[in-house]
Amino acid sequence: MMQKQPEVWQRGPLPDMPALLQPVAHALLQAREEVNELMAGFPASLLWQKLAGMASPGFHMQHMAGVLDRLFTYARNESLTDNQLAYLSAEGQPPAGIYSTESLVANFNLQVDKALNQLRSTDEAQLPDVRWVGRARVPSTLIGLYVHAAEHTMRHTGQLLVTVKVLLNREA
Repeated sequence: MMQKQPEVWQRGPLPDMPALLQPVAHALLQAREEVNELMAGFPASLLWQKLAGMASPGFHMQHMAGVLDRLFTYARNESLTDNQLAYLSAEGQPPAGIYSTESLVANFNLQVDKALNQLRSTDEAQLPDVRWVGRARVPSTLIGLYVHAAEHTMRHTGQLLVTVKVLLNREA
């Protein structure tokens, strides 16, 4: 039996990550580990099942990847592309072609990797700088966007965990 590792934050600082962004990176890595373990072998037939009208596992997987992509775009001081807006409008809708669990997990992992790379290249002196979010141009700070991306990802990781466990228990 494989021994469970401590949570990511308990494993020490990441050597290539700016000090002030360690908690953001730790949260994203923790979410990735939990999502990958949770979704391993999860049947595609249950991806779009809802419990009590709550979001489906497929939605959570789409949304976590999409939020990371969008928030890290704003953090770069960029506007969303047409592709990002189309992805946003399709979140939670079962696709015309069946998404596999593996493809949803792979897309989430890709977005975590992109986010970590962006964090690594962030100048900590810019963390208080204002960034603009959405068409309404809501002001935030760079650190605010990064922290929100991490906490939002962890919130949906928790919701995904409960939904997946209940769906699998109902199927058993």
